[in-house]
Amino acid sequence: MKKIYCVILPIVAITALQANKPSGEKVFKEYCWGCHHQSAEAFGPSFKSIANKRNKAQIMAQIADPEHTYKSLGYKRNSMPSFSDLNESELRAITDYIMSFKDKK
Repeated sequence: MKKIYCVILPIVAITALQANKPSGEKVFKEYCWGCHHQSAEAFGPSFKSIANKRNKAQIMAQIADPEHTYKSLGYKRNSMPSFSDLNESELRAITDYIMSFKDKK
């Protein structure tokens, strides 16, 4: 009986963690869709363009605090709102989603 619990318990725990992990696409649709698209330019640059120019740390910084990062990223002005209300897992999920559009070399 103990062997069954040793096998089943980790599976249940991993499944529960995955269920609570936010989807990058869901975060995108909730917060980003109005200004960004995956592969086409809209009001803001496409995710493909962003992924090919920036690393994960730069993307996360721009999402969380654009007012203090836009100049260092080469922008003349900031038109992106701050999404400081995103929690760490949502921020990582959207960053990973953006990076998924990076060209394969």
